[in-house]
Amino acid sequence: MANNKRELFLKRRLRVRNKIKAMANGRLRLSVHRSSKNISVQLIDDVKGVTVASASSLEKELGVVGKNNVEAAAKIGAAIAERAKKAGVDECYFDRGGFIFHGKIKALADAAREGGLKF
Repeated sequence: MANNKRELFLKRRLRVRNKIKAMANGRLRLSVHRSSKNISVQLIDDVKGVTVASASSLEKELGVVGKNNVEAAAKIGAAIAERAKKAGVDECYFDRGGFIFHGKIKALADAAREGGLKF
């Protein structure tokens, strides 16, 4: 039985990934990673095993270097939506990993939806 934070996180992440893989049907996966200092997102094609587009708070042109707050997450969500459109992607699955869908993760998802991504 999982009894610490890390084990619970890993169980949640596996549960989310398995549900996404069962429903994928070749659609891309929008994977989010959040650390204590940064947040990043990738648009991944699991069939080919390649990253189609990515955005991170480490990129200087986004203007949120080293920030990990709701405003930074919203900018990153808008950036990934723009880059996905440039790559010709308009539909994907949102893979929140083991992170709970609120706060920064929700702000990123809402900004990506507003930018034109459908999930």
